[in-house]
Amino acid sequence: MSGTWDELIQQIKERLDIVDVVSEQVVLKKRGSSYWGLCPFHKDKNPSFCVTPSMGIYKCFSCGEAGDAIKFIMKTKNLEFKEVIIDLAEKFGLEVPQSHKNGASTRELKEQMSKATEFAAQYYHDLLLRNKSDNAQMALDYLSKRGIGTDIIKKFHLGVAPKTFDTLYNELRKDFSNDVLEKAGLILKSEKGGYIDRFRARLIIPIQNENGEFVAFGARALESGQTPKYINSSDSLIYNKSKLLYGLYTAKEAIKSEDSVILMEGYFDVISSQAHGIENCVASCGTSLTSDHVKLLSRYTKSRRIYLSFDTDSAGQKATARGASVIKEVFAGLGNIKQFDESYMPTGSNTERYACEIRVIAPPEGKDPDEFVRSVGADAYKMYMENAPLFIDFQLENILKEKDKYKTPQQKAQYISTIIPVLAEIKNKIIRSEYTEMVAQTLGINVSALESELKSFEKANIPKVERIVKNVTKNNSVLEKAQKNLLSVFLVPDNHFSFAEINEMIGEITFDNEILIIVKTTIDKLIYTVNNVKELIEHLYTEFVDNPEAQAILPELVEHAQAYSGLSDEDFKNIIKEMITKINQCKHVEEVKTIKEQYKGIDNNDPEALKIQIQLRDRIKKKRQKLEMN
Repeated sequence: MSGTWDELIQQIKERLDIVDVVSEQVVLKKRGSSYWGLCPFHKDKNPSFCVTPSMGIYKCFSCGEAGDAIKFIMKTKNLEFKEVIIDLAEKFGLEVPQSHKNGASTRELKEQMSKATEFAAQYYHDLLLRNKSDNAQMALDYLSKRGIGTDIIKKFHLGVAPKTFDTLYNELRKDFSNDVLEKAGLILKSEKGGYIDRFRARLIIPIQNENGEFVAFGARALESGQTPKYINSSDSLIYNKSKLLYGLYTAKEAIKSEDSVILMEGYFDVISSQAHGIENCVASCGTSLTSDHVKLLSRYTKSRRIYLSFDTDSAGQKATARGASVIKEVFAGLGNIKQFDESYMPTGSNTERYACEIRVIAPPEGKDPDEFVRSVGADAYKMYMENAPLFIDFQLENILKEKDKYKTPQQKAQYISTIIPVLAEIKNKIIRSEYTEMVAQTLGINVSALESELKSFEKANIPKVERIVKNVTKNNSVLEKAQKNLLSVFLVPDNHFSFAEINEMIGEITFDNEILIIVKTTIDKLIYTVNNVKELIEHLYTEFVDNPEAQAILPELVEHAQAYSGLSDEDFKNIIKEMITKINQCKHVEEVKTIKEQYKGIDNNDPEALKIQIQLRDRIKKKRQKLEMN
């Protein structure tokens, strides 16, 4: 239980993992001790966004955006600090102090919606399992034909909605308001007045998020002539179909262990496949694949091996191409997408790491995964999966199947124009040459002519280089840089001195920049309450939540601190002494410069001019002597 607001913030920070937080929005690739990805705050073409877990911070080295996990959530979700803390408290099951509960109505509404949806899921499920509804047997018969028995019904919490108009509503209204039920998508306003159930006379497929919480429903028609075949919940405060994948909750452990995921189209594709031992499969919920879906999956498979297993008809092939395009766009800039099998590589050279790997499972029988698994078997499906071609091979194979349709030179030229963009995607020149030769032989055309067309295509499609205006700080003065360097010694993670000892070494040095004064004053306040550098950084970000200028300096200080990592105790002390000397020298230079300006500005007609000039000249002399001593 959290006692105070500050204690709540600290408990939340202890539970936050910045890599997990950022991974919800950015696909990250580990390099050394840091993670890199495409910056979400500007149009990034090459990974310039760095996450440093040991410090709990992120920074973009192109646009300059930087911060900690909480600031990242604030920026990407456009929320205020208090809103983020209250949302995270809900996520972690922490109690918000009474004094900060005002404005938490959205959170309370979401809690009520979640409870109502869970109640509905259990209610529909009980009606089916206990055969309590007038159409329960019809639903059980339908599922039996699909090879789905009691165990699978229980695993996926399948249910049935009665034919009556308000059976569920009459149960839910006892504990929930009409507003909650309507916003959860469980009831609709009737044309005759009052409310009716949204789902009626349908097989109910509850949708769970990755944490297992019930958030929405898919509902399939049971009666002949009933349209549409499927009805899906609309987006709500607890459900966003563009960011949720059906079956992920039950598939995520298999995705991790097999380091791969199969993307399917429908609910029953996933249900049948998981029921027959193909457990690492998921599907979108009545929408096309989105970049958020892909980012979500990337958190569960390190290799990012993604199989596309859609229908093999024309619409399915278009969905496959569209899905592959989304995947490639998400991983662009993080390295090469695998475009050739290892058999093409010489022995010992297949160690290249890929941003992702896209393969297509397309059994020749022309059945969707659900029908294929039920009729041909899971083992046969797994065999096709083991031999699934890379997307580029799948593309070329489908295009080359059509070669005999094109007879005239004009038709062939038009036909080849559909192949060129596919070949142009192959970055490895040796592999591209192999593919180009294979295509030329298959089509019976001159390979040089094909290569010439390929070069022309590339020349015409050279991507425009976007000019990125870097959000960098103004050139710091030498004095300001020296002061920042001195402040950064508090943030060196592996030194053997306590914060109090470092403060004593720094002594009475004064800072000129107003922001640096604030940072130093705050550090002085915190060093007796934190135990390590990471805690200090976390507390500083919290302290400066309403001071973006001070927050913006923290990543810069952390970056400077890295230069002093690994020093011996003696070297660490000497570095601090050198910085202090540098600061004093800079200040002396600035003072001498100021005095000279004053000296030049004296009015010679002033009776006191000579006296003032002598005084200033003496001050300059003393400053020079002091500077030489240092």
